[in-house]
Amino acid sequence: MQVIRTRRDIRNWRSEVPGSVGLVPTMGALHAGHMSLVDIAGQENDHICVSIFVNPRQFGSKSDFATYPRTTDEDLSMLQDAGVDAVFMPSAGEMYAGTARTSIHVADLTDRLEGASRPGHFDGVCLVVSKLFNLVQPDHAYFGWKDAQQVRVIQQMVEDLDMPVQIRPMPTVRDDDGLALSSRNCGLTTSGRESARHIPAALELVEQAVRDGEFSVDLIRRQAIEHLSGAEDLEVDYVQIVDLESLQPLDWIDRPALVLIAAICDDIRLIDNLLVSSVGPR
Repeated sequence: MQVIRTRRDIRNWRSEVPGSVGLVPTMGALHAGHMSLVDIAGQENDHICVSIFVNPRQFGSKSDFATYPRTTDEDLSMLQDAGVDAVFMPSAGEMYAGTARTSIHVADLTDRLEGASRPGHFDGVCLVVSKLFNLVQPDHAYFGWKDAQQVRVIQQMVEDLDMPVQIRPMPTVRDDDGLALSSRNCGLTTSGRESARHIPAALELVEQAVRDGEFSVDLIRRQAIEHLSGAEDLEVDYVQIVDLESLQPLDWIDRPALVLIAAICDDIRLIDNLLVSSVGPR
C-alpha cells in the first residue's frame, strides 16, 4: 500500500495503474462504515484509493476543526489489512496551495437542512471532492448514505459539471444499539449515547407509521419530535421530510422521500435519515 502526500504523486500513481479505480473519500477516524465502502470498492474496481483529509473548508468553526478525531496510525493499519492500493493524505497546505479563490456552490440543494445550519459547509465539501476527482480520476466514488444531503449535492455537482465518475451511495452502517456509525460518536458520554439512541428510534417510529398507512408529514413529524423530546441531553435542530431528489419539504408522502434528523448531544452534531419509498394517495 502506497501512502501518497502530494498532488503530483497521486496524479503519477493514477497514470501508472491500469484498469478501474474506486475512490473512498474520508476525513479519517475510520470505522466499520468507512470499511464497508472500501470493501465494495474492492469488489467493483481493479484498484482502491482512499483519501484521508480533514478538510478545513467545510468546518464552520476552528474549534470544531481542531477537535475532529484523528487516528492516523490505526486508519493506515485498517486500510493495509483491507488491501487498499493507495492512501492519499495531503496536508491542508498541499491541498490548497497558494491563494485559492475558486468555490463551487450547488444552488438550492444546499440552502436548507445542513446548509442552513452550517453556512458554507457544502461549498467546502464540493471544492474538496471536485479536487479529489480531478487528482485521482476515479471511475467510481463511494459515499455513505448517512450523509444523504451530501450525496445529493455531490450527485448534482457531478451531473452539472459532466464529471466522468459514477457516484455510488452505500447504506448506513449502524452500531448494535441502532446509532448510525460516525467518527464523532467517540466523543459521546454514556448518558449522551443513551440520548442519541432516540434518533434512530424516532426514525423507526416514522417507518412504522408509514407501514401502518400514515402519510401526513405533519402528523409523522410530530410523532418523531415527541419521541426525541424524551431525551434530556438532546437538542434537536430539525426533523424534516423532503422529496428525495429536490430536498424540498413535503406535506404528504406521495413520492420517494427522505426523513432527516439533526441534533446536538454532548456538543456533537449528529445526523441520521430514513429513505421512504412507500407512497400514499391523497
